[in-house]
Amino acid sequence: QVSLVESGGGPVQPGGSLRLSCVTSGFTMEDYAMGWFRQVGDKERESVACINSDGSTAYKDFVKGRFIISRDNAKNTVYLQMNSLKVEDTAVYYCAKSAYPSVHVTKNEYDYWGQGTQVTVSS
Repeated sequence: QVSLVESGGGPVQPGGSLRLSCVTSGFTMEDYAMGWFRQVGDKERESVACINSDGSTAYKDFVKGRFIISRDNAKNTVYLQMNSLKVEDTAVYYCAKSAYPSVHVTKNEYDYWGQGTQVTVSS
């Protein structure tokens, strides 16, 4: 069965960096777009970044220039490098598998999700 397991979250000071990882199994990751989302409390889960099967990437404006999404298909792993973190980046971050090889960063076209990893940015 499909599995996505995030790791790498934790506490960090403003301006710091974290690297999230999402190890996948149960499907051929190289065939699908992957994405990172985040959620604060009961607010709607929002897209952060996506990476298509061809390696092309897209970001929401609020993380452009600070976050980098990447994938290592040989390791079945997707990463989110988060730099220059801000207090407002505090959230639970989720990895997601798209149902398609490519996806637009504003669309929620994902069929499987990880359990999430907490990122807390605080001084």
